[in-house]
Amino acid sequence: MTYEEFLDEIATLLTEMYDLTDEAAIKLVVDAQDNDYFVVHDDKEELRTVAQAKLDAAALYEAKQNKNQTQRKQQQRQVQKKKAP
Repeated sequence: MTYEEFLDEIATLLTEMYDLTDEAAIKLVVDAQDNDYFVVHDDKEELRTVAQAKLDAAALYEAKQNKNQTQRKQQQRQVQKKKAP
């Protein structure tokens, strides 16, 4: 599949596997692309498969969840610091 089709497949999988909105899935893919996550996929056509798209969709979603969890913990620490005497 082409590079663009591969990215579309990942966005579609994100909506199907994780019940994300189209907008959220596209943003996740675009952000990953901006961070050069897909550079190797662009160069190597053999990496642009449905199986690889599933792996990448899972990795992107997990990374986003981990980032969100870290941000929540940081916010909780800030609130706790403000409450401390």
